[in-house]
Amino acid sequence: MRFDVVTLFPELFAPFLTQGITRRAFSSGMVDVHMHQLRDFTEDNYHRVDDRPYGGGPGMVMLAQPLERCIQHVYAQCAAQGGNLPPVLLFSPAGRPMTHQIVSELAQGAGAILLCGRYEGIDQRFIDHYVQMELSLGDFVLSGGEIPAMALLDAVARLQPGVLGDDLSSIQDSFHPVHDGLLDYPHYTRPERLLFQEEGDAQAVPSVLLSGDHAKIARWRREQQLQLTWQRRPELIEKALSQGLLDRNDRDFLEKIGYNKRL
Repeated sequence: MRFDVVTLFPELFAPFLTQGITRRAFSSGMVDVHMHQLRDFTEDNYHRVDDRPYGGGPGMVMLAQPLERCIQHVYAQCAAQGGNLPPVLLFSPAGRPMTHQIVSELAQGAGAILLCGRYEGIDQRFIDHYVQMELSLGDFVLSGGEIPAMALLDAVARLQPGVLGDDLSSIQDSFHPVHDGLLDYPHYTRPERLLFQEEGDAQAVPSVLLSGDHAKIARWRREQQLQLTWQRRPELIEKALSQGLLDRNDRDFLEKIGYNKRL
């Protein structure tokens, strides 16, 4: 798959693409990333990519023309390689929340153009004409779309076969359908008893994880998922219930820990 990143700061991506476990996806070409410096598509001596907003107000707005030239350049490259025109994704606080489902769909597709906005925003006419989807990392504002673009590339890369070393690793993640969209359960490793400097008593690994009883371990992990999700993301419990994903044991446990909605 091919991802084309349109940005004013392509140098930010160099260390990201060459470090960590996901570098396997990028170095092998499984996730083929092409960087495009937007200023290369300007036609004036100052390489201007923004201008003052009509109607007044603070900040600057990104111009449509350099963006269009860049998008058309990518379209031409993709066509020359015999591929379809990729969708254009814009990172914006007004976008849809980036979810596991969206990432999974992209991870199974042919790629996309990732548009990293800056300043106050982008001329809406360009968005209306070219952008197929706007995505957001959450209810906060960043200085630009580069960090969300890296987050998306990382999430897509780790879903590629062989990238994580063990393909079961991604299946065990939070939000995965195998967990019915719930949060992941807590994890423990050696030593069996851990003493922190500020604590007087050693903290032990939950005994059920040492029992060797795989059925009990599976049930404990499921209950941990339910409790953690209810405490931190109750809307995910609501969604799982509405989709009929929780069985009688799950519902009984939720009642036991104080979930007071009708089950």
